[in-house]
Amino acid sequence: MQSEDLVPTSKRSRPPVVAVTGAASGIGRAFVAKVASSADFRRVVAIDKQRGDVPDVTWRVLDVRDPLLANRISDIDVLVHLSADYALDADPAERRAYNLRAAQTVLTASAAARVRRVVLVTSAMVYGAVPENPVPLPEDSAVAAEPDTGVVGDHLEIEALARRSLRSHPGLDVTVIRPAAVVGPGVDSVVTRHFEAPRLLTVKGCDPRWQFCHVDDLVSALEMAALGTVSGVVAVGGEGWLEQEQVEEISGLKRLELPAGLTFGTAQRLHRLGITPAPAADLHYVVYPWVVDCAALRTAGWKPLWTNEAAFEQLLELREGRHAVVGRRLSGKDATITAAAGATVAVLGTAAIVHAARKKRRP
Repeated sequence: MQSEDLVPTSKRSRPPVVAVTGAASGIGRAFVAKVASSADFRRVVAIDKQRGDVPDVTWRVLDVRDPLLANRISDIDVLVHLSADYALDADPAERRAYNLRAAQTVLTASAAARVRRVVLVTSAMVYGAVPENPVPLPEDSAVAAEPDTGVVGDHLEIEALARRSLRSHPGLDVTVIRPAAVVGPGVDSVVTRHFEAPRLLTVKGCDPRWQFCHVDDLVSALEMAALGTVSGVVAVGGEGWLEQEQVEEISGLKRLELPAGLTFGTAQRLHRLGITPAPAADLHYVVYPWVVDCAALRTAGWKPLWTNEAAFEQLLELREGRHAVVGRRLSGKDATITAAAGATVAVLGTAAIVHAARKKRRP
């Protein structure tokens, strides 16, 4: 989505009423907790399938996919949509069906209820990760990610819904937030699992650059979007980036360098066998650069609270005791075997290890 496709929002004379979907947990809860006592909002309405624990907000319990949502947001000025399922181990078809139905219902209901602005969160992954990417990528760069069955495909579909909504409902402002690799408590992604491996997979001839977006900084960017301080397409992440050598030095992990064909071919075979959760294309985001320039936020005076280094150090703390290879979480004996077998076996032998474990579990 190009930023010029979106219409700037005029400022209101009094603080807006903001509604938040997915408010009981995750980033939704973090956002609600942040704005609950803010004088910048007249009232905060928290929407989820169950009542959460954040006080001083109005809780409305319903499934965000319910068409009756429009009746429950008739008093809302801004809706921040944070009810999504991006679990790597979820059934891809079920996950996508949930995410698209939720986003579509939010956009349609908001237009029907005359909500002024909707804020959606996708990912900077929609720009795609390729060796030729400039570092950093401008916010108005073309969306070039490969559509697939993974989480990136979900983000692309949601942004397509947003574009269609702008044409169908010209009175509704839509702001799309595209964070870099999100880091923080409870975050589980292809990127965070990359650092749970015994070695850091790299592709010969290309070093990734690493940019992170801490949950705290995503929440502050969402607050600015909800207030209309920024609009259109908005990238968010730490200032600058870390080189691969810095990442290795901070983490103490060594790299495993393989040819691109072997890396992606093996990953695709593992995914087809149902052994790894993410399609091979998702590996692009841990071996090629996709650093973004957060120009809109920077121009508005926003500064991240977390440096890339500090966010990465917290990622390392949170991964303690976890083991993953090519995106698949391992536990118990599998993790021990993988760590002891060495880097090459960790990548190329995962299929055999997991297959053997599955056979043992069969009756």
